[in-house]
Amino acid sequence: MLRDYPIFKHLLYWLIAFSLLTFIYGTAFDSFNLGTKVILILLPVHMCYFYLITYFILPRFFFRGRYIQAFFAVLATMIFIATLYRVTEVFISDPYIYKFYKAQDANFTWSKMNHSLWEQLNNRFDFVNAIERSNSVIWICVTLRMFIMWQERKQAALQAELNFLKAQLHPHFLFNALNNLYALSLDNAPQTPEIILGISNILRYVLYECSADKVLLKRDLEVLNDYIRLEKLRYEERLELNVNIRNNAGDQEISPLLMLPLVENAFKHGAAETVDAPWINIEIYASSVDLIVKISNSKPEQAVAYQKRSNAHIGMTNVEKRLKLLYPEMHTFKWYDEEDCFITELKVQLIKP
Repeated sequence: MLRDYPIFKHLLYWLIAFSLLTFIYGTAFDSFNLGTKVILILLPVHMCYFYLITYFILPRFFFRGRYIQAFFAVLATMIFIATLYRVTEVFISDPYIYKFYKAQDANFTWSKMNHSLWEQLNNRFDFVNAIERSNSVIWICVTLRMFIMWQERKQAALQAELNFLKAQLHPHFLFNALNNLYALSLDNAPQTPEIILGISNILRYVLYECSADKVLLKRDLEVLNDYIRLEKLRYEERLELNVNIRNNAGDQEISPLLMLPLVENAFKHGAAETVDAPWINIEIYASSVDLIVKISNSKPEQAVAYQKRSNAHIGMTNVEKRLKLLYPEMHTFKWYDEEDCFITELKVQLIKP
């Protein structure tokens, strides 16, 4: 929300700073009325300091790796702001404070007001105090600002990596679909038109609907069912296929394309490469709390199974990376490469603890 309206973020930011400074000064003056007015006088100096640091020095020097220049720029800015702070105190806030206490007590005296303006500006003790007061809150704010920027950059990098991983799946799925169509066309299979239509519907989902960060879990399962149905048409009675999908997820959402690559992997490396009696078991339980997937499939003989080892599990590796980014500490993902079968187990916690 605040990211969409940065002016509100800045207003909130300065409201917090104003409240903190008012508390400090109001306690020191034993008058929050006086503290509020003094901070209103000095706040523009604090704001000038903050924006010089965060919008000029940091992006121009620090973020470009020019650390020595950044150090001297901060040092020069610190001296400039302390001087501006003292000028504001001597000419505006100190006279106002003096008049405030004088109005309450006619006998009130303040020794610094007996000196000339030049002597007040040259007071080294007051100048050191000005450095301390002008830096007390600003560096908390700068640190907070740098933390927010670091989080935003981290999020941007995370999103870029997720987009890259998701984009990898699109050509991967398309490549496998074209391979399947090619095999069917060689045999002049009668079910080819129906399978082409089904694949086009799945591709539409993969390319367009999956561009969102989250999709309805029931929609993801619908597409998964469509894919299984198409593969069943392709293999007909040659494949022993057992599917058990229970969906009690309601309107729960999930990151797309977590299950489809796993099922696709079972058909590609199980049924397609197994010559004698291929089989696949798919068990999926979905609720509003978690998703549990267990897939097992037959394997071809050792020599055939490993001839494409370099790209055998692209989809699996991709899913594993995305799970680590999307559901950290909220998932378990294991696969077992046994002698006669391949087993995949996935559990995703859909609600944060």
